[in-house]
Amino acid sequence: MAVSTIAAFWAVSFLFVITPGADWAYAIAAGLRHRTVLPAVGGLLAGHLLATAVVAAGVAALVAGSPMVLTVLTVAGAGYLVWLGVGMLRQPAASPAASEEAPHSWVRQAVKGLGISGLNPKVVLLFLAMLPQFTRPTASWPIAVQIIALGLVHVASCAVIYLLVGSGARRILRARPTVAQAVTRFSGAAMVIIGGLLLVEQAVR
Repeated sequence: MAVSTIAAFWAVSFLFVITPGADWAYAIAAGLRHRTVLPAVGGLLAGHLLATAVVAAGVAALVAGSPMVLTVLTVAGAGYLVWLGVGMLRQPAASPAASEEAPHSWVRQAVKGLGISGLNPKVVLLFLAMLPQFTRPTASWPIAVQIIALGLVHVASCAVIYLLVGSGARRILRARPTVAQAVTRFSGAAMVIIGGLLLVEQAVR
């Protein structure tokens, strides 16, 4: 693939990554609640890798063309976001040190992250619209390989930004329990709002 094509895709992808959303909210919450943000961020990245694989396999086109399948995925993803957000609102992190969980919870954190990004049909549809635009049928690499390569570029940007967001929240808010609690509640509210908007969008269709 041409370096100019990868650079152009990275510029578009980076704008998407730095836009706050459910991924940001979960990274912030993980930074305030746990010893490390690596499991949570790893789960988020796994969700984006899953979306990349789906697009590369051509499954996303089938999903996009089937209103019923897309509706089910959207409702499931939205419901999951609302459920997580409500949990954060009910139990905000009053003190990062006091709310840290044991290592056995790392798998649970990763699974939550995978659910947040992997169950979001908007991510799949965004990739479906964005990734193929930067592929070239005449290139030496197969289309699927080009999509996977571009997806890895996107995931690398996600890794850097989400780690900065989560670690930054932990370091900056560690000695500010009141602010940490407010930020956790804000993150939970953001998840509820995003999930609610997705549900409303499906209801008015």
